[in-house]
Order: sequence, then C-alpha cells, then structure tokens
Amino acid sequence: MKRAISLGVALVLFSGLAATAGAQEAKDILAKMIEAQGGRKALESVRTSTASGSMELVQMGMSGGVTMYQKEPDKLRIDIELMGLIITQATDGAQAWMTDPQSGTTQEMPEAMGKSLKRQAIGSDALLAPEKIGLVYAAKGREKVGNKDCYVLEQAFADGTTATLFVDAATGLLLKSKAKAQDPMTGGDVETETLYEDYRKVGETTAFFKMTTFQNGAEYVRLTFSKIEYNAPLEDVFFKMAK
Repeated sequence: MKRAISLGVALVLFSGLAATAGAQEAKDILAKMIEAQGGRKALESVRTSTASGSMELVQMGMSGGVTMYQKEPDKLRIDIELMGLIITQATDGAQAWMTDPQSGTTQEMPEAMGKSLKRQAIGSDALLAPEKIGLVYAAKGREKVGNKDCYVLEQAFADGTTATLFVDAATGLLLKSKAKAQDPMTGGDVETETLYEDYRKVGETTAFFKMTTFQNGAEYVRLTFSKIEYNAPLEDVFFKMAK
C-alpha cells in the first residue's frame, strides 16, 4: 500500500513538473516568435495596419482586390472587391457584421462566423499578452512542414476553440496554422490549413505578404499583399456596423 501511495505521489509530481516544463517551453517559443517579428517594442508600436493586395477564390475561379484594416486590440475590417461589388466583413471588437453584396445592406454575422472573425481580429496581445485575453498556449513537440523543422503550438481561445501553429524552429516565423472553421457556403465545419509565406521587413517588423488557405485539403483562397502600412489613422466608427 505504501509503495502504491508513493508511486501515486511520484506520478502526480511528475505530471506537475511536465506541465510546468511544457508551459515554459511554450513561453520560450512565443518569445522566439516575438523576436522574429521585430521584438516586443516594435510590435507594441504598431497600433493600426493596412494591408492591400489581391485575392483569388481558387475553387470559384474568381479574383479581385482586398484590403484588410486592423486596429489594436480587437478591431478588423476586410473590404473585398469582386466583379465590381464591394463585400465587407468587420468587427468592432463587440459586434461582427457583413454586407450583402447584392443589396449593399449590412447585417450581423451568423454566430459561428462572427466568432471566427473576432479571433482573426486579435492583434499583438495574442503574442505579447495572451493571458490578458484568456489565450493559452501549449507546446506539442515538433513536426516537419515541408523540409523545415517546426515547433508545434496549440492555441486555446477563451471561447473554447483551438488552433495549431507550426513555427519554424530556425527562424521563429509562423509557417502554417490548422483549425476548424465554418464554410460560408454550406454553414458546416471544415478543416482549414493556412500557409504563411514571403516574409518581408515592414518598418521595424517582419510580416508575411502571402497566405494560402486550404479547406478539407483543397486550395480555397490565396491572398497576396502588395503593400502593408502601419499607424495610419483609423477611427473606431470605421469598424462599426452602419445603422
């Protein structure tokens, strides 16, 4: 009995030590990601960003322009131009909304889509102060992305959803993310995988200029940015749904 109790105590202690080590490893990876993107001071200096370029909806054979506006800590607006129509998806941090491309009227997003957009809108706090927004990271070992060795980080959001990040062990740059998302066409859940490429210097930071998203293994959308600017004045009302 004493040996069984001793073994149980040892297992509990080992589990606690492993969890502590895992948490520290996650912090170390986050620190490497922060450094790779320019350092804490450089990231803290970015209060707004405007990224413009092109978008290709691969499966639909459509392409157009896209501009993404982000304002710290939780505001995002995406304006997409397709066939002469402007489609907007946005969140002011509290409400997520979208435009109907046919009528031009605005409407609140369905709940699942809204939550997804709000997660996308999280700014530098995701790296610099995750505990402030209830975001928890866990180190999950290493895997290869192509021929590159990557740290695997699991993100657990305050709303209960999770995502997996693949971080280049050599550079600290994000190469890939995986998560479940809602298909805007069918409303069902799909497995999404996004690749981040073409990193360049923007001011004192390093940012990706290309992202490609796959749904259930099939290429879905490509975003290629031609220009990224920081700290242009963006008023809060720009992200709010018009009444």
